[in-house]
Amino acid sequence: MQPNLQTAYSPSLAESRHKVLRNTYALLGLSMIPTVIGALIGVSMNFGFLLRQNPIMGIVATFAIFYGLVYAIERNRYSSTGIYLMLGFTFVMGLLLAPLLQSALGLRNGGALIAVAGGATGAIFLGMAAIGATTKRDLSGLGSFLMAGAIVLMLAVIANIVMQMPAMMLAISCGFALFSSLMIMYQVKVVVDGGEDSYISAALTIYIQIYNLFTSLLRILMVFAGDRD
Repeated sequence: MQPNLQTAYSPSLAESRHKVLRNTYALLGLSMIPTVIGALIGVSMNFGFLLRQNPIMGIVATFAIFYGLVYAIERNRYSSTGIYLMLGFTFVMGLLLAPLLQSALGLRNGGALIAVAGGATGAIFLGMAAIGATTKRDLSGLGSFLMAGAIVLMLAVIANIVMQMPAMMLAISCGFALFSSLMIMYQVKVVVDGGEDSYISAALTIYIQIYNLFTSLLRILMVFAGDRD
């Protein structure tokens, strides 16, 4: 009886997992709209007062908003409220992207660097997502490695807030680019294997990695290819 039951339920289980993955991609695509809108609005704003007033408090407030919205989305990951919160979150992330875009646009080839970073981010996402969706290898061991990597990166970010070392910032950007790429592959694999049944949670995780990947690549390009003349 057991083989028959497995055969009977296997197609519906596979369809359920693919539905989560399809909805994840759909929500990711939708989330890019408020991100772009937020970035366009933010580019025209002046964020210099945050740096002049109290940069530490500005960073603390940013972290509080970020983790507060992430917590709210996760609490509503099975309801439509989570979708609206996700869209609001991505709009805020677009606003927070503005200072980096302003710095890039201050370079003579800033627009080209942003385009290259965006194109590279899209290509890496498609490649890593395809690997995660098709690989038959067990990636469970990668989860522990990524967890350790996340802790190291966060500690490095906190340390660099105090030390403000350009070399460390570059190393952090390289680390985030690698971490985010692997995390995209891992999260897609988790969905395909049935380890995540909420497309809102999956989309949130992948969105953050895409965001970090783009910002990291743009910072790296600004260091090595930025035209400041």
